[in-house]
Order: sequence, then C-alpha cells, then structure tokens
Amino acid sequence: MSSLSQRFIQDRFSDYYKQNSALILPPTSIEKREFGFLIFEKRMMLRHRGFREVDGLRSSLSTIVPSDVYYSSAYYESPEEEMKAKGWLGADLIFDIDADHISTPCATLHDLWVCNSCGASGKGGHSQKCPACGGGKFKEKTWPCEVCLEAAKAEAIKLIDVLTDDFGFSTEMLTVAFSGHRGYHVHVESEKIHGLDSIARKEIVDYVMGIGLEAEFHGVGKSVSPERMFSGPDLNARGWRGRVARGTYDFLLTASTEELEKAGLRKGIAKKLVLNREALLESWKENGPWGGFKGLGLETWKKIAQYGVEKQSVKIDTVVTPDINRLIRLSNTLHGKTGLKKLEFSITDLEDFDPLRSAVAFKEGEVTVNVSEAPQFRVEDRIYGPFERQRVELPTAAALMLLCKGVAKVVQ
Repeated sequence: MSSLSQRFIQDRFSDYYKQNSALILPPTSIEKREFGFLIFEKRMMLRHRGFREVDGLRSSLSTIVPSDVYYSSAYYESPEEEMKAKGWLGADLIFDIDADHISTPCATLHDLWVCNSCGASGKGGHSQKCPACGGGKFKEKTWPCEVCLEAAKAEAIKLIDVLTDDFGFSTEMLTVAFSGHRGYHVHVESEKIHGLDSIARKEIVDYVMGIGLEAEFHGVGKSVSPERMFSGPDLNARGWRGRVARGTYDFLLTASTEELEKAGLRKGIAKKLVLNREALLESWKENGPWGGFKGLGLETWKKIAQYGVEKQSVKIDTVVTPDINRLIRLSNTLHGKTGLKKLEFSITDLEDFDPLRSAVAFKEGEVTVNVSEAPQFRVEDRIYGPFERQRVELPTAAALMLLCKGVAKVVQ
C-alpha cells in the first residue's frame, strides 16, 4: 500500500475517533480488561494495555489511531501485566461467526488467494497446498456480500436459538454485533459461565455444532409400535432431538433427487420420495415420516437424519470460544479491512439487520482512487464495480472499502 493511501485511511480513522469519541462505550468492568491495538505503520499489536475508565480509552484511540481495537473476553486482577502475572478471574463466553467458515457459492465470484511462495492465485477457497508449487501459506482477500452476510446471519439466529432454548440463557445475558467485516459476534455475560475452563467451553462448541452427534441416540431407531418399523423424534421435542427432526424436515423439504441419492437412497426411491414430498411432509403432523415410506430402511433414515444434524449445526469459529484469554473487537470501533464499524444491536432486530447500511461510518465526501481489481460490492444503497485497472471517484465509505482491502490507491 502506498504511503499516501495509508495516510488517507489513517486520517479518516483519526477523524472518526475524534468526532465520535462518545460512541466508544466501555465493556463491563473496564478496569479488569486487557486492551490491544493493531497499529497501522508496522502492523504490530500493542497488547497488555489497561484503563481505569472510558475517557482514557477514548483518548488513546484519538492519539494512537489504530487500525483495529480489541479487548479481552477475560477479567484480570492486573490486565497490564504479562499473561502469567495477570491473575485470571474469569471470562465471558464468546462466539465468532464468520463467512470464512461457511460454504457459500459466491466465494468463487469475489474471494481471491495468492500463494506466498510462487505467486500462483485463484478464486474462491484454496486447498491446503498450492497446486502450482505445493506451498502451504497464502494471502487471502475476502469480501462481504449479501449472500455471505445472510449466511452468517442465519448461523447467528441458529446460535441464539440454541443458547436460549437449550442452555437457558436469557436474552438479557446475550449481546449480538456485526463484526465489521463478514460475520457476527455473540457474547454471553453471566457469572454462571465466568469460571468455565477451556475444556468446558469446547464442550459447548461441540454441542452447538453437533459434533459427534449420532442421530440414533436422539430418537431415530427401531419402533416399539407394531404399526411402524422405525421411530424418530418429533418436531417439537426439546434439545437436539427436536433439532434432528427439524433439520430432517428442512432437508426433505428442499432436497433434490441427486442430494437424496448422495444421502444413500436408491435412484428409484429418491425419485419416488420427491414425487411424494407433499404427503411426506404432511406426515409430520402425526408421527413424522419415520418408517412410513416403503423402501427406506433404518440405516437410510439414519443417514437422512445426519443431514438433518448438518442443517441444524451452527458454524462457528472453533478456536475463539474455548480461548479463555481471547481478545475480541471492541464495539463501535472501525474494522481495518473494511472501514465499517463493529456494531451492536438488539437481538430482535437481527433478522432485518443490514450491516452494509447500518455499519457505515463515513457518510460524507468523495475520493478518487485507482483500482487494480475489485468485485461488485455494495455500500449503503449503491452498487459499485466490478472494477479492473480503473480510476473512479467514489464516496468515502466505498473508497475506504477498496483501500482497506489493498486493491486501490488514492490519486494525488
């Protein structure tokens, strides 16, 4: 990135923190949190910072002007000390949902990878090793788009449902926020979970993701009823029994013949099932389809139910939640990869929340930039691009998206 472009980004970030200082709200028990700042110039992290009150934090943001701001999910006796001397007191329960962990068809349209070793590149996700040289390290450019963000939102909705229905957390214990890039953060603040160690938090991860879950242990098996050979869970059952049922219903509602064959059905049975889909789904009003469809054996129903588990599984970053010392992005601060805000909002607003409109921090001004290559993207209500080797004049927020992604330079 040119020094002019970096200075432009940093100046805009500086303007934001000076003009919107009051928007920076402290996390609970600010005096027990560690803060970290990612610095523009050297892309290095300043860690082990602590603040007794929010004014000190706001002042530091205006002075340091970081590209990204983080605070610890943990509470410490001495947050400014090195890790071994901090005195861990507990931690919030943090979930990170990112489109990077969700398979979406749009990745091949807007995501790019470049091999660090040989410079080979490609669209979409990359394999573990470079197909050209066998190298294992890559640079990636990922973009937020409607499809990615809707997929991440769907996972956030599923997660909140699990946390409230299965774990019994009240909505007052939960906060949800757009991350500022391609996903959502869900926080649980409660003394009941503060003392959980990494192993316990990993168990929670396994539960919400349905890891190791076998459908036969959740109601799919031989029936004790003489009228039916097999039985299965009810749509309204609690916990994973109900989720297995609802996931199976969703799968049968949308599955093509090819998808049913992949699940283990013979071609003729798969076609018959699709033709009788309406009656099959209608059967859920009574005992469900389990054992009521000739040609489907118990093992096949188990396979279908496993697709139901996959439908209900919540795709989260498995590294974040078990980490009892994790740094997480601070709300209302700017994301260095987009120029958008991390933005908290009411759980009741999640379904209709539009991050590409609500999280825009810069509403005024225009900038002329040279764009090397960028896919089509939206900021607020306008669509931009695709661009390739073009000079364009853009609103500040759209220009910052390109500059932060490193695909544009400011024109002098």
